[in-house]
Amino acid sequence: MSKGKNQHVTKHQNGWQVIGAGNSKATAVTKTQAEANEIAKQIATNQQSEVLIHGRDGKIRDKNSYGNDPETIKG
Repeated sequence: MSKGKNQHVTKHQNGWQVIGAGNSKATAVTKTQAEANEIAKQIATNQQSEVLIHGRDGKIRDKNSYGNDPETIKG
């Protein structure tokens, strides 16, 4: 299965949005960042991609990978 688009959780004028990398329109708009994060997590799990969570300032503050991690990690 090929890797899908990374999902970004960013501030929106009506709350928070989930938007796929390279997309111009939001997949979903929610009132809270937590709601947007849950939607992004579901999409990323289905697409085996990453969720990048942006703070109010627009900077990435966290990211999680769903299904695209290496099988073995040394160290």
